[in-house]
Amino acid sequence: MAKRDFYDVLGLNKGAGADEIKKAYRKVALKYHPDRNPNDKEAEDKFKEAAEAYEVLSNPEKRQKYDQFGHQAFGPGANAGGGFGGGHHMNMDDIFSMFGDVFGGHQGGGFGGGFGGQRGGQSARGSNLRVKVKLTLEEIANGVEKKLKLRRQVLADGVTSKTCPVCNGQGQVARVTNTILGQMRTASTCHNCHGSGKVISNKPSGVSADGLTQKEEVVSVKIPAGVVDGMQLRMQGKGNSGPMGGPAGDLMVLIEEIPHPELSRDGENLHYELYVSFPDAALGTSVEVPTVSGKARIKIDAGVQSGKILRLKGKGLPSIEGYAKGDQLIHINVWTPKKLSKEQETLLESMRSDENYAPQPGRSEKNFFERMKEMFQ
Repeated sequence: MAKRDFYDVLGLNKGAGADEIKKAYRKVALKYHPDRNPNDKEAEDKFKEAAEAYEVLSNPEKRQKYDQFGHQAFGPGANAGGGFGGGHHMNMDDIFSMFGDVFGGHQGGGFGGGFGGQRGGQSARGSNLRVKVKLTLEEIANGVEKKLKLRRQVLADGVTSKTCPVCNGQGQVARVTNTILGQMRTASTCHNCHGSGKVISNKPSGVSADGLTQKEEVVSVKIPAGVVDGMQLRMQGKGNSGPMGGPAGDLMVLIEEIPHPELSRDGENLHYELYVSFPDAALGTSVEVPTVSGKARIKIDAGVQSGKILRLKGKGLPSIEGYAKGDQLIHINVWTPKKLSKEQETLLESMRSDENYAPQPGRSEKNFFERMKEMFQ
């Protein structure tokens, strides 16, 4: 199913300000909050969908990319890419921890543990790790699997835990306050166990207070074809472990494209500047040009003019969505020699008065704007 427009998800127009976005998200999230809609899968999906929309629209950089490229700006859809993609991969703890401030930071209020804090008896989630991966144009064209060496925080061997004596394993402590409207019950995250319901009972020396230690690991990352420079991919559960073995954060993989020595990229299309000599342009020839997959031989018709664009269909890059491939555009540049011998000067002087060498542009010769229009079709 196609993903809905983020502005439609939150009921916003594209000119909405930061306060409007926050207010709209709060309204939708409250409506579909899982505590208000127990065992309702549709409501849960809409709650996650709203969180994904807010994650993008509340971030100026992400919003700019989304306004320009739509969902394609953030890679494959929520269920594609082996763990990469949008907010539908976030679990409830992700959402509560990332956007708790939207709900004003209050706890409880009839929502079974409240917004923004750790939900009762659930271990705190670990932090995300970020790594930059440099890719050649060839790797982007075909997709690639990279092995990355990471240093992650993981639960140390020999660490044991026990039930938190402050909250009795609930992860939250309740408080009853008398008000003019009667008694009000509120709940907050336990300060002793930070919401996990457990505390460390034994740990080896050299291990952090959370029971974590650093470990070097090699992680295999499958990068889909068609990614773009600056795109960030998410690999679930490959970040740092949470305190006392809580759920791990994610590994965020930032794509950096290595410039190709001969080809330049424009979305899915590739461009190549081909220089031909005056004799070859006048007489015609065939030449070999580089492509992202190797070489291709193309024919240059006699009488070709500078600015002519030749198109190699399907020789560009695949779409990140996997629907189609771009083209390779060959830009013809007729090379004018800068130095001539006496014999060459004499020969060219004899051509000045020959009408055949005078410019005679006809309707078949496209102007600059027509060529640009053709290039983007």
